[in-house]
Amino acid sequence: MDAASAGYPSGFAVHSQREFGSSPRKVGCSSFEFPLNVDVSRIRLCPSSTSSAASKMQGLIDRICALPNIDDFYWEKSPTPILDAVENPLCLKNLTLKELKQLADEIRLELSSVISDAQISSKASLAVVDLTVAIHHVFHAPVDKILWDVGDQTYAHKILTGRRSLMKTVMDATVFLQHLKMYLDWYEIQLSAMNLATSGMAVARDIKGRRERIVAVISNWTIMAGQVYEAMGNAGYLDSNMVVILNDSHHSLHPKVEEGTKTSVNALSSTLSRIQSSKSFRKLREVAKGVTKRIGGGMHELAAKVDEYARGMMGPLGSTLFEELGLYYIGPVDGHNIEELICVLEEVASLDSMGPVLIHVITDENQGAEYNQKSDMVDRQQDDGSVDFDSLHQTNQPRTYSDCLVETLVMEAEKDKDIVVIHAGIMMEPSFQLFREKLPDNFFDVGMAEQHAVTFASGLACGGLKPFCIIPSSFLQRAYDQVIHDVDQQKIPVRFIITSAGLVGSDGPLHCGAFDITFMSCLPNMIVMAPSDEVELMHMVATARNVNDRPICFRYPRGAIVGNNYAVCNGTPIEIGKGRVLVKGTEIALLGYGSMVQNCLKAHALLAKLGIEVTVADARFCKPLDINLLRQLCQHHSFLITVEEGSIGGFGSHVAQFIALDGQLDGRVKWRPIVLPDSYIEHASPNEQLDQAGLTGHHIAATALSLLGRTREALLFMCS
Repeated sequence: MDAASAGYPSGFAVHSQREFGSSPRKVGCSSFEFPLNVDVSRIRLCPSSTSSAASKMQGLIDRICALPNIDDFYWEKSPTPILDAVENPLCLKNLTLKELKQLADEIRLELSSVISDAQISSKASLAVVDLTVAIHHVFHAPVDKILWDVGDQTYAHKILTGRRSLMKTVMDATVFLQHLKMYLDWYEIQLSAMNLATSGMAVARDIKGRRERIVAVISNWTIMAGQVYEAMGNAGYLDSNMVVILNDSHHSLHPKVEEGTKTSVNALSSTLSRIQSSKSFRKLREVAKGVTKRIGGGMHELAAKVDEYARGMMGPLGSTLFEELGLYYIGPVDGHNIEELICVLEEVASLDSMGPVLIHVITDENQGAEYNQKSDMVDRQQDDGSVDFDSLHQTNQPRTYSDCLVETLVMEAEKDKDIVVIHAGIMMEPSFQLFREKLPDNFFDVGMAEQHAVTFASGLACGGLKPFCIIPSSFLQRAYDQVIHDVDQQKIPVRFIITSAGLVGSDGPLHCGAFDITFMSCLPNMIVMAPSDEVELMHMVATARNVNDRPICFRYPRGAIVGNNYAVCNGTPIEIGKGRVLVKGTEIALLGYGSMVQNCLKAHALLAKLGIEVTVADARFCKPLDINLLRQLCQHHSFLITVEEGSIGGFGSHVAQFIALDGQLDGRVKWRPIVLPDSYIEHASPNEQLDQAGLTGHHIAATALSLLGRTREALLFMCS
């Protein structure tokens, strides 16, 4: 269908959508007025059968022409008219309650498209839409500071703060993180418990003499972390004005009512929340506190306790905990009732002296499910509960390292009843649920409580069990103190399985596992190893099972295994500190660690085409090193290249220290390390990240060629 364009005085393009060879039809409307909040970029005008201008359209294609008769056209409305008019949070201030509700529905419609295309979970992002709209209607960003924890909660916030056009890049390219960081985001990367820096920002505001409001939105995952309660206790002690909004999407603090009731937030709790947040109630409470202070004699402390427990009786189970920490509790509040949310938030925002306040908001993760059907499988796989593993394994998705790991752990645990698995992290992969289905009494998921996971595993080991503690590399950083003092220092045999090691593609620097080789290999009693493929992974599970006198860890990358078809077999324990030579060559030795062994083999294939035969070795262990293998490589080669998917100070540094102290560098061998760059790599596809880091087979081959003086060929490899 051809389209003709006509200029219009207001400056937008008007499109005619009829086929000029066919007879036109009448679809018009009676007036030519701008509908409120309609995106002009989506407006189309269609000619009618009686249009005098329609007959002239054929000769005016590709040229500016006069506007046809008004009655000859109709408006084609955008599916998101209110959202189209929102350029920043200020646009929400004058919207009516009806328009705010429609805006929330339009945001859910918009998000459903984004998250379906990105194949990511929809529940957390859709559940918080109404709350986000209410927050931006009441508070004044960027003057008021609004902080979010886990990134899934921020998508509606991004849309309302002028980044709608960039949302399509949410899991696709570096543009998302680079351009969505702006003055409305006070932390570039959201992670559980990070946003409770609000107490520090509140104190800084008070010292500077400013009056802006500080708001933190935390989730169920956040309240699992001990840092949250440390921050809340400190906030209660400081008594600075700040608002903490708990988005309780799992009803973790409010008991569920009987089935059939519409919501667990009933009329009574809603009324109590309004009373608790009202200005008159707060002022009366402040007056009463002042009177009891003047009376003295312990009356003030007694009155405070009476107030605390009286309001604790009105609130849900767990509300008294926040009162004990010094936060004024309000709730529960229906997180999908925009009118009630605005009422409570406006009352809290209107108080000049309120101290720290916690607003308990109940949301439903199934809210907006009708908008998004394509990501239902993603959501179901991330839910707690049983999984149809037969259908899961019959899909066309390639087998992952996690699949291989869990199947191997199940085999080992069925033979050895002392094996238990502790899982820590935000979401549990479907693979790990297989172990829970098979051996539920031997599986413990602690959620976002990595510190507890390590100490819990330590206690299990002291009790005679064989704990395998599964933690993503970037989350293990949060539990490093426990790894040192509760495990390594006491030589307690905890077996750490470090997942998502190395580059993680679209999850970017937040979840990049760059540092675990460095911080685990510096511990005196820790055995540190990494498999080069899925078969080696099975062997390392068996190796870890047999180590009972010290802690041991191994890492594996995110993604598909090396082999297309593999059979789960009984792993064979590897001799501790024993590497292996995969390909024998001359002149240059490539010593890979973990997943980089595969890229060393790719480099070998590239160099073989040029007639260069290199040795490829699999180190297996970073600590202890295979010193005999290192001496052999140094004595029979002129160049030694170590390759690892880790930061500076890792495997290559251990190799360098040994060969330097052993005198190998005094001979003819020259050593070159290839590691991750000393910077954070933004999210991209895995192959793009490897290319940016210089860890592809071409980059390794180019390094070898440059050592041989073949610079031109090296440059060609670098550019290919």
